[in-house]
Parts: sequence; structure tokens; C-alpha cells
Amino acid sequence: MSDEFFGHVPVLATRVRELLAPALQHDGAVYVDATLGAGGHSELILESFPQARVVGLDRDNDAHAIAGERLARFGERFIPVHTRYDGMADALDELGLSLASGGPGVDAILFDLGVSSMQLDRVERGFAYSVDAPLDMRMNADDPLTAADVLNTYSHGDLARILQRYGDERFAGKIASAVLKEREKEPFTTSGRLVELLYATIPAPARRTGGHPAKRTFQALRIEVNAELASLEAAVPQGLDALAPDGRIVFLSYQSLEDRIVKAALAERTRSTTPAGLPVDLPGTGATFELLTRGAERATDDEIAENQRAAPVRMRAARRLDTPTDRTRSTRSAR
Repeated sequence: MSDEFFGHVPVLATRVRELLAPALQHDGAVYVDATLGAGGHSELILESFPQARVVGLDRDNDAHAIAGERLARFGERFIPVHTRYDGMADALDELGLSLASGGPGVDAILFDLGVSSMQLDRVERGFAYSVDAPLDMRMNADDPLTAADVLNTYSHGDLARILQRYGDERFAGKIASAVLKEREKEPFTTSGRLVELLYATIPAPARRTGGHPAKRTFQALRIEVNAELASLEAAVPQGLDALAPDGRIVFLSYQSLEDRIVKAALAERTRSTTPAGLPVDLPGTGATFELLTRGAERATDDEIAENQRAAPVRMRAARRLDTPTDRTRSTRSAR
């Protein structure tokens, strides 16, 4: 394994460490990297907090190979687990860390969502529209569904739905029609042919704004192939439930659909359910989390200059309270 991926800069690394630090400064602290990737954030945590252990989750075998080499020097402090982040609860249960099973819980969790730089840079994975490659897009090579399968087998209605919902593509119906027409001639196998179709289908004025004309379609296909939103909707509550009191969690989202799921989950946990008009929270109705960020934080110009992947990021963070709040009612919620 070469060092080609070791130089990748983890997004908002300094701010992530700052937010998680108060939860990781004790012996036996446990940090869960829910999206291990090439291991950049995990390396930073292991270097910064020598008393902490890291549980690294990822469905991608390539990620485990790269991160495993990168983090080998930390020995047993790094625990790799081959699972999607919605398998977190089962993984922590098997490690004896699950609060639900009487374990101690974990102290800090990071979700760095979306496709990783490592995956984008592997041409054969088919995530990038800038090079001609097989239409794969699977984060786990053992999964059965590929982007080619979606293009070659989905109905017009299903294709248009995923392009509009997951890519916010306003020409979704027109693109779906073009795909069905082209696949009758020959099934789609490579990204280059799809990019050509998109250039031919999307009107010229629209191609001149909003970035590359293939960006939205490729995002939609990737989300569909990997069931990303359904997985995230299941994983976020698992992460919140896994935290010990005073534990901290950080989410890095790169598109609005991800951020919307995170925002809704945090709003639910930071909101009191005491009936309106009462001066204090009733027992069992107080917020169980408090926000550590005001709304969604964005990368600075300097951070974007250092790492272009940080440009679209939205960061949200929260802390689990010792006990549900019973003080004067708070109106704090995710913004």
C-alpha cells in the first residue's frame, strides 16, 4: 500500500478536535469514527489524545486497508469494524460498549458524511464524472446494486424520482427519457457515455451555471446505490443513543439532504416536551442534548483554500447532558 492517500487533509480537523476534546481527556476515552475513510480524523484523535481508543467504522474494504496501514502504529488503540454506520449499535454491543446492554457508552463520535476523497480518487470506483470509468459507485464492493444497474433497469418514473429527490435535478424527467432511449441501443457501462448524454440533454443555458452538469445526476446515483439517506436516518439516533453523559458528537454534511436529517434529529433531542406555559421542565420531558454550534458552521476561506472538499460542508455538534434538563425551560433547538 502506498502513501498516496495519507496526505489528504481531513475536513475542519482543528475545529472537530476542539469540539470533541472535552470528552476525550480521560483515561479509557472512546471515540467512534463512524466514517473511517482513509483515517485522517482518527489519526488526529489518536495523536492528540494518547489515553483514547478509536473504533473505526466503514463498509469499504479499501478504506480499512488504507486506514489500517495508516493507523497501525497505534496498535490496539485502533479497533476497525467493517460495517456501515447504521450498524453502529450492533458493533458497539459486540465490543461491550453499548449503553443499552449495560456498557459504558462512548465519549465522542464523528460522522464525516458523503463520498470520501479516497473513493473519488480511485478511478475504477466510478464516483467521479471527470474521468471515464465503470459505472459502479458502490461504497462496499460486495453490495449487489451498481449505478449501471440503476440506469439500465429502473423505470422512467423511478429514475426521474431519484434524480429530482437526491440530486435536485430540475431536468430529471428529460434525463430519464434520454436514458431509457439510449439504453435500448446499448446498456450503460461507463461514466463517459452518461456524461455525454447529460451534456446533450441539459439545455446550454443551464449547463453554464451551477457547476458541472453531471454533478447532480452522479450525486443522485451514488445516494441511491448506497442507500445513504436511509442509512443516515437510522444511524443518527444510534449515535446519539450511544453517547455516555457529557459525550459529544459532530456531523459534517456536504449537501442539504444530509444536513436536514441531522438538523431534525438534533432538534428533537434538544427540545423540551413539557407543555407550553410551565416555568420548568416536568420530569422526563427535558432536553437530553445541548447544541455546541450555532446553526450549521461553515468552513473559512483559509480552510477552503487548504482543502477544497471543505467548501460545501455544514457542521453541527451537540453534547449529551448528564440528565435531562429540569431547569427553567430552554427554547434552544437546531437552527
